Amino acid sequence: MPQLMERSQVLLVKLILFVPAGMLVLTIVGMVWSTTSPVEPGVAVPQPIPFSHKHHVGDDGIDCRYCHTSVETSASAGMPTTGICLTCHSQLFRDAPALAPLHESMRQDKPIAWNRVYDLPDFVFFNHSIHVNKGIACVSCHGRVDQMPVLVRQQSLDMQWCLGCHRDPSSKVVPLNHVTSMRTLPKLTDSERNHLLRLLQLEDTQRLTDCSTCHR
Repeated sequence: MPQLMERSQVLLVKLILFVPAGMLVLTIVGMVWSTTSPVEPGVAVPQPIPFSHKHHVGDDGIDCRYCHTSVETSASAGMPTTGICLTCHSQLFRDAPALAPLHESMRQDKPIAWNRVYDLPDFVFFNHSIHVNKGIACVSCHGRVDQMPVLVRQQSLDMQWCLGCHRDPSSKVVPLNHVTSMRTLPKLTDSERNHLLRLLQLEDTQRLTDCSTCHR
């Protein structure tokens, strides 16, 4: 039986079929990597509106919970909405070119597309509210944001870093009225810390370090 195609033609057909498939696979791998690879510590993330935590938190004294409204009640801390920003900026600096995206967001009734600085892969479960309500201070993970003109990540967020705290949470907790404080965390005596731990009712170390706690 005569050969239907020359070897060079067979090779050409294979290239036509397999090269696009290979490119598709590489594209998918790249997309997965980009969505699961966290931002490196110390690297600034571009935002649609320049925002200085140093000015808003450090100079103006705005509490974390004013913008991150669900940090005490939800897994997500919440991002500042257009309405929250316009509480002040409907009057202050309303004509500043940098705030044009804010007013455009209001006109189009579309939320501001903030870019996350702290972003964990989808296979990691994290709940802000449980940490805040168990006495983990904002500065423990986010650092002194009141001194940051541009917010950058302070911690690696890798598994060993998380487990370090989960293995000994007693050394990390502060009184609940200090959780959002940007000041130096208070030094507790042993009796004060033991009393605080009883009030907070922390889970035991075995539960805190169990795989299913963070991978569900």
